[in-house]
Amino acid sequence: MNEILRTEGLVKSFGNLQAVNNVSISVSKGEVRAIIGPNGAGKTTLFNLITGKLKVDKGKTFFKGRDITNLPPHQIASLNVVRSFQIISLFPKLTCFENLMCVLITRKKRNLSIFSRAKGHADIKAEVFRVLEMVGLADKASVPAGMLAHGDKKNLDIAIPLACNAELMLLDEPTAGMSPEETQAITSLISRVCHQEKVTIIFTEHDMRVVFAIADNLTVLHQGKVIADGKPEEVRDNEKVIEAYLGKELYV
Repeated sequence: MNEILRTEGLVKSFGNLQAVNNVSISVSKGEVRAIIGPNGAGKTTLFNLITGKLKVDKGKTFFKGRDITNLPPHQIASLNVVRSFQIISLFPKLTCFENLMCVLITRKKRNLSIFSRAKGHADIKAEVFRVLEMVGLADKASVPAGMLAHGDKKNLDIAIPLACNAELMLLDEPTAGMSPEETQAITSLISRVCHQEKVTIIFTEHDMRVVFAIADNLTVLHQGKVIADGKPEEVRDNEKVIEAYLGKELYV
Protein backbone atom coordinates (compact mmCIF):
# COMPACT_ATOMS: atom_id res chain seq x y z
CA MET A 1 0.00 0.00 0.00
CA ASN A 2 1.04 3.59 -0.52
CA GLU A 3 2.64 5.43 2.37
CA ILE A 4 0.43 8.20 3.73
CA LEU A 5 2.44 9.41 6.73
CA ARG A 6 6.12 9.30 7.55
CA THR A 7 8.11 10.82 10.39
CA GLU A 8 11.89 11.00 10.27
CA GLY A 9 13.83 11.37 13.49
CA LEU A 10 11.32 13.53 15.36
CA VAL A 11 12.73 15.12 18.50
CA LYS A 12 10.95 17.26 21.10
CA SER A 13 12.35 18.34 24.45
CA PHE A 14 10.88 20.24 27.37
CA GLY A 15 13.87 21.53 29.29
CA ASN A 16 15.93 18.49 30.24
CA LEU A 17 13.11 16.08 29.40
CA GLN A 18 13.27 14.57 25.91
CA ALA A 19 9.63 13.65 25.39
CA VAL A 20 10.11 12.38 21.82
CA ASN A 21 13.52 11.01 20.93
CA ASN A 22 14.36 10.29 17.28
CA VAL A 23 10.96 8.80 16.39
CA SER A 24 10.63 7.48 12.84
CA ILE A 25 7.46 5.71 11.71
CA SER A 26 5.84 4.91 8.38
CA VAL A 27 2.08 4.43 8.05
CA SER A 28 0.42 3.03 4.93
CA LYS A 29 -2.82 4.31 3.43
CA GLY A 30 -5.79 2.38 4.83
CA GLU A 31 -3.88 1.11 7.86
CA VAL A 32 -4.98 1.08 11.49
CA ARG A 33 -1.87 1.87 13.55
CA ALA A 34 -1.79 1.77 17.35
CA ILE A 35 0.75 3.85 19.27
CA ILE A 36 1.15 2.26 22.69
CA GLY A 37 3.38 2.58 25.72
CA PRO A 38 3.29 3.47 29.41
CA ASN A 39 2.19 6.86 30.68
CA GLY A 40 4.80 9.48 29.83
CA ALA A 41 6.13 7.48 26.87
CA GLY A 42 5.60 10.37 24.45
CA LYS A 43 2.43 9.26 22.66
CA THR A 44 0.46 12.49 23.01
CA THR A 45 3.53 14.60 22.30
CA LEU A 46 4.04 12.66 19.07
CA PHE A 47 0.44 13.41 18.07
CA ASN A 48 1.01 17.07 18.89
CA LEU A 49 4.08 17.17 16.64
CA ILE A 50 2.35 15.46 13.73
CA THR A 51 -0.67 17.79 13.89
CA GLY A 52 1.32 21.00 14.41
CA LYS A 53 0.18 21.72 17.95
CA LEU A 54 3.84 21.61 19.02
CA LYS A 55 6.89 22.69 17.06
CA VAL A 56 9.45 20.02 16.19
CA ASP A 57 12.97 20.51 17.57
CA LYS A 58 14.49 18.19 14.99
CA GLY A 59 13.22 15.84 12.30
CA LYS A 60 10.56 15.90 9.60
CA THR A 61 6.95 14.86 9.07
CA PHE A 62 5.57 14.02 5.63
CA PHE A 63 1.92 13.56 4.65
CA LYS A 64 1.36 11.99 1.23
CA GLY A 65 4.92 12.95 0.38
CA ARG A 66 4.50 16.59 1.37
CA ASP A 67 6.66 18.08 4.11
CA ILE A 68 4.23 19.33 6.79
CA THR A 69 6.84 19.84 9.51
CA ASN A 70 5.89 22.75 11.79
CA LEU A 71 2.95 23.86 9.66
CA PRO A 72 0.25 25.46 11.84
CA PRO A 73 -2.57 23.13 12.89
CA HIS A 74 -5.21 24.72 10.65
CA GLN A 75 -3.05 24.18 7.56
CA ILE A 76 -2.45 20.54 8.45
CA ALA A 77 -6.18 20.08 9.12
CA SER A 78 -6.94 21.56 5.69
CA LEU A 79 -5.01 18.63 4.19
CA ASN A 80 -7.62 16.28 5.73
CA VAL A 81 -5.49 15.29 8.71
CA VAL A 82 -7.92 15.39 11.64
CA ARG A 83 -7.38 14.70 15.31
CA SER A 84 -9.73 13.92 18.18
CA PHE A 85 -8.81 14.37 21.84
CA GLN A 86 -9.53 12.46 25.04
CA ILE A 87 -11.75 15.36 26.15
CA ILE A 88 -14.67 15.42 23.74
CA SER A 89 -15.41 18.84 22.26
CA LEU A 90 -18.95 19.23 20.91
CA PHE A 91 -21.63 21.92 20.88
CA PRO A 92 -23.73 20.50 23.73
CA LYS A 93 -26.89 22.51 23.03
CA LEU A 94 -26.93 21.66 19.33
CA THR A 95 -28.37 18.39 18.11
CA CYS A 96 -26.24 15.68 16.53
CA PHE A 97 -27.58 16.80 13.16
CA GLU A 98 -26.75 20.45 13.85
CA ASN A 99 -23.22 19.64 15.07
CA LEU A 100 -22.42 17.93 11.78
CA MET A 101 -24.32 20.49 9.73
CA CYS A 102 -22.07 23.24 11.14
CA VAL A 103 -18.96 21.26 10.23
CA LEU A 104 -20.08 20.57 6.68
CA ILE A 105 -21.29 24.11 5.99
CA THR A 106 -17.92 25.42 7.18
CA ARG A 107 -15.96 22.88 5.14
CA LYS A 108 -17.94 23.61 2.01
CA LYS A 109 -17.69 27.37 2.69
CA ARG A 110 -21.43 27.81 2.48
CA ASN A 111 -23.29 30.92 3.57
CA LEU A 112 -25.59 30.76 6.58
CA SER A 113 -27.71 33.72 5.50
CA ILE A 114 -31.50 33.49 5.43
CA PHE A 115 -31.34 33.12 1.66
CA SER A 116 -28.97 30.15 1.78
CA ARG A 117 -31.21 28.47 4.35
CA ALA A 118 -34.10 28.78 1.97
CA LYS A 119 -32.23 26.68 -0.53
CA GLY A 120 -32.21 23.92 2.04
CA HIS A 121 -28.61 22.68 1.70
CA ALA A 122 -30.06 19.39 0.44
CA ASP A 123 -26.67 17.93 -0.44
CA ILE A 124 -25.26 18.74 2.99
CA LYS A 125 -28.29 17.30 4.77
CA ALA A 126 -27.92 14.06 2.83
CA GLU A 127 -24.23 13.84 3.80
CA VAL A 128 -25.05 14.54 7.47
CA PHE A 129 -27.52 11.66 7.58
CA ARG A 130 -25.06 9.38 5.77
CA VAL A 131 -22.39 10.08 8.39
CA LEU A 132 -24.85 9.75 11.28
CA GLU A 133 -25.91 6.38 9.87
CA MET A 134 -22.27 5.30 9.64
CA VAL A 135 -21.63 6.03 13.33
CA GLY A 136 -24.94 4.63 14.55
CA LEU A 137 -26.57 7.94 15.48
CA ALA A 138 -29.21 8.32 12.77
CA ASP A 139 -31.97 7.68 15.31
CA LYS A 140 -30.51 10.36 17.59
CA ALA A 141 -30.17 13.09 14.95
CA SER A 142 -32.50 15.45 16.86
CA VAL A 143 -30.98 14.77 20.31
CA PRO A 144 -28.80 17.58 21.78
CA ALA A 145 -25.17 16.44 21.97
CA GLY A 146 -25.02 17.28 25.68
CA MET A 147 -27.74 14.72 26.41
CA LEU A 148 -26.00 11.79 24.73
CA ALA A 149 -24.46 8.91 26.64
CA HIS A 150 -20.67 8.99 26.79
CA GLY A 151 -20.27 6.33 24.12
CA ASP A 152 -22.62 8.18 21.76
CA LYS A 153 -20.71 11.41 22.34
CA LYS A 154 -17.53 9.63 21.27
CA ASN A 155 -19.32 8.33 18.18
CA LEU A 156 -20.35 11.90 17.32
CA ASP A 157 -16.78 13.03 17.98
CA ILE A 158 -15.58 10.51 15.38
CA ALA A 159 -18.37 11.57 13.00
CA ILE A 160 -16.94 15.09 12.84
CA PRO A 161 -13.65 14.04 11.16
CA LEU A 162 -15.68 11.90 8.77
CA ALA A 163 -17.78 14.92 7.90
CA CYS A 164 -14.51 16.80 7.34
CA ASN A 165 -13.58 14.24 4.69
CA ALA A 166 -10.62 13.08 6.77
CA GLU A 167 -8.01 10.92 5.06
CA LEU A 168 -5.96 10.47 8.24
CA MET A 169 -7.54 10.41 11.71
CA LEU A 170 -5.52 10.54 14.92
CA LEU A 171 -7.55 9.31 17.89
CA ASP A 172 -6.23 9.91 21.40
CA GLU A 173 -7.49 7.23 23.82
CA PRO A 174 -10.81 6.64 22.01
CA THR A 175 -12.15 4.22 24.64
CA ALA A 176 -11.18 6.22 27.76
CA GLY A 177 -13.92 6.18 30.39
CA MET A 178 -16.12 3.74 28.52
CA SER A 179 -18.05 0.73 29.72
CA PRO A 180 -17.19 -2.68 28.20
CA GLU A 181 -20.23 -2.42 25.93
CA GLU A 182 -19.29 1.09 24.77
CA THR A 183 -15.70 -0.02 24.24
CA GLN A 184 -16.81 -2.89 22.03
CA ALA A 185 -19.05 -0.53 20.03
CA ILE A 186 -16.35 2.08 19.45
CA THR A 187 -13.85 -0.64 18.52
CA SER A 188 -16.23 -1.90 15.85
CA LEU A 189 -16.83 1.66 14.64
CA ILE A 190 -13.11 2.39 14.23
CA SER A 191 -12.66 -0.78 12.19
CA ARG A 192 -15.72 0.02 10.09
CA VAL A 193 -14.60 3.60 9.42
CA CYS A 194 -11.22 2.39 8.22
CA HIS A 195 -12.54 -0.28 5.88
CA GLN A 196 -15.74 1.33 4.59
CA GLU A 197 -14.65 4.97 4.45
CA LYS A 198 -11.04 4.20 3.45
CA VAL A 199 -9.70 6.36 6.29
CA THR A 200 -6.24 5.73 7.74
CA ILE A 201 -6.35 5.69 11.54
CA ILE A 202 -3.60 6.16 14.12
CA PHE A 203 -4.70 5.79 17.72
CA THR A 204 -3.26 5.69 21.22
CA GLU A 205 -4.80 3.23 23.64
CA HIS A 206 -4.16 1.55 26.98
CA ASP A 207 -6.73 -1.22 26.57
CA MET A 208 -4.75 -4.00 24.93
CA ARG A 209 -7.93 -5.87 24.02
CA VAL A 210 -8.84 -2.97 21.75
CA VAL A 211 -5.32 -2.71 20.34
CA PHE A 212 -5.03 -6.38 19.40
CA ALA A 213 -8.59 -6.47 18.07
CA ILE A 214 -8.19 -3.80 15.39
CA ALA A 215 -4.57 -2.68 14.90
CA ASP A 216 -2.77 -3.78 11.75
CA ASN A 217 0.55 -2.63 13.21
CA LEU A 218 1.82 -1.40 16.56
CA THR A 219 4.44 1.16 17.46
CA VAL A 220 5.63 0.98 21.07
CA LEU A 221 7.14 4.05 22.72
CA HIS A 222 9.13 4.08 25.94
CA GLN A 223 10.76 7.19 27.36
CA GLY A 224 10.27 8.93 24.01
CA LYS A 225 11.90 6.22 21.90
CA VAL A 226 10.49 3.57 19.59
CA ILE A 227 11.36 0.22 21.15
CA ALA A 228 9.25 -1.95 18.84
CA ASP A 229 7.35 -1.61 15.60
CA GLY A 230 5.52 -4.32 13.70
CA LYS A 231 2.61 -6.71 13.56
CA PRO A 232 0.70 -7.31 16.82
CA GLU A 233 1.96 -10.87 17.18
CA GLU A 234 5.57 -9.71 16.75
CA VAL A 235 5.23 -6.94 19.31
CA ARG A 236 3.44 -9.19 21.79
CA ASP A 237 6.51 -11.41 22.14
CA ASN A 238 9.13 -8.64 22.06
CA GLU A 239 11.24 -8.85 25.23
CA LYS A 240 11.86 -5.10 25.33
CA VAL A 241 8.13 -4.44 25.22
CA ILE A 242 7.38 -7.02 27.90
CA GLU A 243 9.97 -5.44 30.18
CA ALA A 244 9.07 -1.80 29.51
CA TYR A 245 5.31 -2.15 29.35
CA LEU A 246 4.62 -4.56 32.19
CA GLY A 247 4.33 -7.53 29.83
CA LYS A 248 1.21 -8.89 31.51
CA GLU A 249 -0.83 -6.09 29.92
CA LEU A 250 0.00 -7.43 26.47
CA TYR A 251 -1.15 -10.95 27.22
CA VAL A 252 -4.89 -10.61 26.92
